[in-house]
Amino acid sequence: MSVGTSSRAGRSEELRNALVDTIVADHAAKGLAMPADVERAMRKVPREAFTPGVPLERAYENTAVITNRRGEETTSSVSAPYLIAEMLGQAADALGGLEGRDVLEIGSGGYNASLLSELVGPAGSVTTVDIDSAVTDRAVACLESAGYSDVTVVCADAEHPVEPGRRYDLIIVTAGAWDIPSVWREQLTGDGVLVVPLRTFGMTRSWALRRSGDRLVSRSHRQCGFVSMQGDGGHRMRYVDVAAGVHLRLDENQQIIPDVVADVLTQPRREAWAGVSLPPRTVLADLDLWLAVRLTREAEEFLMLTAQEAAVESGIVAPSWRFGTPAAFDGGTFSYRSALRWTGRLFDLGAYAHGPEAAASAGRMVEHMRAWLDAGSPSPVLQVLPARTPDGDLPDGTVLDKRHSRIVLTFHTSSSR
Repeated sequence: MSVGTSSRAGRSEELRNALVDTIVADHAAKGLAMPADVERAMRKVPREAFTPGVPLERAYENTAVITNRRGEETTSSVSAPYLIAEMLGQAADALGGLEGRDVLEIGSGGYNASLLSELVGPAGSVTTVDIDSAVTDRAVACLESAGYSDVTVVCADAEHPVEPGRRYDLIIVTAGAWDIPSVWREQLTGDGVLVVPLRTFGMTRSWALRRSGDRLVSRSHRQCGFVSMQGDGGHRMRYVDVAAGVHLRLDENQQIIPDVVADVLTQPRREAWAGVSLPPRTVLADLDLWLAVRLTREAEEFLMLTAQEAAVESGIVAPSWRFGTPAAFDGGTFSYRSALRWTGRLFDLGAYAHGPEAAASAGRMVEHMRAWLDAGSPSPVLQVLPARTPDGDLPDGTVLDKRHSRIVLTFHTSSSR
């Protein structure tokens, strides 16, 4: 080994350990614990082997590395390390460990597959599949160079069986899915686990789902974002422009007249506040799903509001998060969860609304927020059942009908247990 090569290897190890230290600290800040075997794998696998042409320092940043685009659209990337670690942790926790497991990864690239190879060990197996031959060719080359030639790489549309008759203990999906095709469930062993970034109400969460007969039941979930699924399982979100730099994300067949909403936004803004003082570590991702469920029950048109930075700075809208904020449109009134109001290191929750019933609409949204806090800030349970399941066989909860499945979201509050 030359001096230059030795120096690079040493620098790689230094950067890799620093990255993992950051991820471990990030886990702790979120109240999570990284499984020891996941940490060992991440300290061992050289991420730069899967980001050829990218500077070493960039390879070890805690962000995604884009590897392929189609025009302006990202079609492939090496996922952010912290998110990979969280999803592998979900899988390991749900299965009680990954050693000796048979794993199918949907959405290839090589890095995650190499980590899985370390985790399952010689007694297990890893198959990784992608619809894009350029991605699988690159994965083969990267895996070979990194010494993981035991990973099976398949070019196919994973909406269909990858290896007919084969069953896996774990299927882990690294592309954003709108639905759960039945073949994913059918390819799992009897108590196998599916980890998938699934969109519900326009919001993506990584769900760890355990198979139970013909249904999948959640064990954990994490907030995340991924490049969208391609092929027969693809489902494009619609974006409707309602003002300069302000958009509505429509993902569940919502029907909105853009001009009507645009006109409402020109009307005076009303606001309401919960009157609470919450610490910075309060996780609000579950609140957004709670609002989706509650507002849908009230027969309001639930939406996700997105906004460009200039629109927020100009004051057209002031959302809680400009990349996706819960909103509702009902009877000509538009409301949404507002930016937090800070007092020192504590914050309050609020809602803004425009339209003829703005004050009442903002107040109702805030009441839903208070109800979530009063219930103990519960997390949702998600169940996935076949599309043919009769209403009477569905569990209690809010139902989203997809192409292949019926998805039920339930919040178990202290009053519902």
